[in-house]
Amino acid sequence: MGAKKKKLFSNFLRKKPTKILINLNNDSKLRYASVLAKEVDCTYSHTVRILNTMEKNNLVKFDKKGRLKTISLTPTGKKIANHLSQVINLFNDVEK
Repeated sequence: MGAKKKKLFSNFLRKKPTKILINLNNDSKLRYASVLAKEVDCTYSHTVRILNTMEKNNLVKFDKKGRLKTISLTPTGKKIANHLSQVINLFNDVEK
């Protein structure tokens, strides 16, 4: 596995990036970094850093409308979010 893929892989084994992806995938409404930060119980600056990493890896895209930036998943980001949801569900089933 290349260094870039290892970094990407290790990033999504963390709680906050996983929550961000899943929350973006769960609702189709427009999302802002500040709202997303509150939803995943994370600081705004940390959320933005995570989102910038995700954007560099083509998982999310930012759409600027005036002064506001909305965030949405790319098709690749949706696939990963769906798979992460499945993994979480499997762990939840094991814990029962």
